[in-house]
Amino acid sequence: MRVDHIRLVVQAFCFVFLMYGGLVALSIGNALPTMACIYVEDRAGSCFLYPFQRFLSMPWGALFGSALTGFLVYLGTFFLWAFVLGKLFCGWICPLGFLQDLLTRLREKAGIRGARFRWATRDRFQWVKYALLVLLIVLPMGIGNSLAGLPRFTGDLAVPFCQICPGKPLLPVFHGDTSHFIIDFSSITKVILTTLSMVIAGLFLVGSFVKRRFICAFCPMAALLSLFDRIACTDLHKKGDACTRCGNCFRACPMEIREIADIRDKKHMVTQDCMLCLRCIEVCPEDKALSATFLGFPVFSASADGFLKRQAVIGRQGVAPEGDELAREGNSQ
Repeated sequence: MRVDHIRLVVQAFCFVFLMYGGLVALSIGNALPTMACIYVEDRAGSCFLYPFQRFLSMPWGALFGSALTGFLVYLGTFFLWAFVLGKLFCGWICPLGFLQDLLTRLREKAGIRGARFRWATRDRFQWVKYALLVLLIVLPMGIGNSLAGLPRFTGDLAVPFCQICPGKPLLPVFHGDTSHFIIDFSSITKVILTTLSMVIAGLFLVGSFVKRRFICAFCPMAALLSLFDRIACTDLHKKGDACTRCGNCFRACPMEIREIADIRDKKHMVTQDCMLCLRCIEVCPEDKALSATFLGFPVFSASADGFLKRQAVIGRQGVAPEGDELAREGNSQ
């Protein structure tokens, strides 16, 4: 079975579990490194970012006093999740990632060719996810405390990222809740944030249909998880001397990571945008040039035999998914 088919099954299971697990009293906590939205009722787990912003909005005396133990346990839980699974959360577990992949499949079924960013364009917008990460830290801190002698920020800025995250209006819809598709006119700050929320939700739907994993390029959770790229138990290894730079891996990559094809002298290939979807391994025609590892042990490796078998299947079917089609084009050049 193709790895993207396996991934789709795992994604669907995780989506159902996270969205509806609470209906049968299942819960895996509120420190998940993935966009399992806090605004979804009956969820089985929720995103790390909402409580994180709530903690940061406390006055220093409370955060480092009565709330310190809870805050440290909460951070430790997140660090453990991120250390063990790393970017697998992005590629295999995230509900918003799953919705984007479904939109991509819908576009492919409709026979519409997707868009790709130019390399320079992708590099130009790398800073956005980190800017959002800084803002979701700084803005809540300024609510309960005076930063650099400035007046405290309005409480309307509590959990600022969650107020504009596309998950807030979109994910509750799967429980029949459309109440977050609103513009809140109760204050200027609320008007701005809820308007941004509607705009970003629209960009999510349109952008994800046109381009694979469009919104992931701007996700602050991806920026946060990138801090664990070199230490996480899950990794992507490259054997440089086996690589022929055919470019299949880059063309199949949903995040258009050119380093996976260009760099031959680097062993650890999980970059800030990588979501460990393993498509690069699946389309690689060179034995063990790319391998997914856990605790240093390979669990899935590229193979010439596997590549040729997949190409034979595609040839019989006559139609290939976008990633495989691009890989075939590159291999024939």
